[in-house]
Amino acid sequence: MCHFTQRSSALSFPKICNVFWRFHHTSTSHMCSCSKTVSDEKYQDPFQLGRKDLKNLYEDIKKELLVSAAELKEMCDYYFDGKGKAFRPMIVVLMARACNIHHNNSKEVQASQRSVAIIAEMIHTASLVHDDVIDDANSRRGKRTLNQIWGERKAVLAGDFILSAASVALARIGNTTIISVLTQVIEDLVRGEFLQLGSKENENERFAHYLEKTFKKTASLIANSCKAVSILGCPDPKVHEIAYQYGKNVGIAFQLIDDVLDFTSCADRLGKPTAADLKLGLATGPVLFACRQFPEMNAMIMRRFSKPGDVERAWKYVLQSDGVQQTTYLAQRYCHAATREIRKLRPSPEREALVHLTEMVLMRDK
Repeated sequence: MCHFTQRSSALSFPKICNVFWRFHHTSTSHMCSCSKTVSDEKYQDPFQLGRKDLKNLYEDIKKELLVSAAELKEMCDYYFDGKGKAFRPMIVVLMARACNIHHNNSKEVQASQRSVAIIAEMIHTASLVHDDVIDDANSRRGKRTLNQIWGERKAVLAGDFILSAASVALARIGNTTIISVLTQVIEDLVRGEFLQLGSKENENERFAHYLEKTFKKTASLIANSCKAVSILGCPDPKVHEIAYQYGKNVGIAFQLIDDVLDFTSCADRLGKPTAADLKLGLATGPVLFACRQFPEMNAMIMRRFSKPGDVERAWKYVLQSDGVQQTTYLAQRYCHAATREIRKLRPSPEREALVHLTEMVLMRDK
């Protein structure tokens, strides 16, 4: 088809899971059709506003990756080619400006805040390199993966090197609180990967498991990066919580839409093969929602779609169900939560850009 301040503030997963079943029975007339919602405020383009602070971003990342070994340098530079949207750094610099304006009307991004944006992109890219090795992926961002070109062992080492360089840049900021916040991301990435390797027999536990994995693998980086720049720009713990909650909710919504696109987007638009999650044995949101209408999918989920024909049958069931619509609706709920949080800050162009960003997350097609 082609058409928080502390760990405890992350997510109340059982509570979210209970709400999930209510969502499933909501009338389809209330479903999100992924159409653009109109903001009451003046339109602000996040990428335009963030462009100034992201100028030379990838050149600065490459400076952090200075290494004498030519092959390792080539591998590290492979994804830092300047062709990405820099989605995560853009959120970080916009959050930095929004918090600075809220605190003392400062319109400049501090050097340390920009460093957080750089570090966030480095951690994210290192995690992609490692994920591709674990998944034996062939393509990423429309081109061959590192592991396909240089082999698994060298790809793992390249990911490790990028992560170590990010750690050096983090230490250079010289703030122990920021170090603590951002190293939590690395722990969450590892724990999230372990969660993805496991599964739950109980249906309620299964969805909570999926949301927790989604938070740790995707949303934690955005949430904690936003929190870090808020700490650097404003002493108010309430602002730190706002930044964290915004990043958490946007991050989860982003991944939910990513899981939807695995069923609805053409491979050439998505930059990776569609049905990739099913082929990896993963039951994402659309599958878990579809399972409510097609209980025979439970057995396939437990065996991780390993039998011949499982992937094709599961794909068909998802498209025959309202799994895609329900997952999109859930993403919309998270985006609404993010909007409620960020509107607690003083009005600014950056605040409105972050509001508009939630709409862009819902509308994206790759």
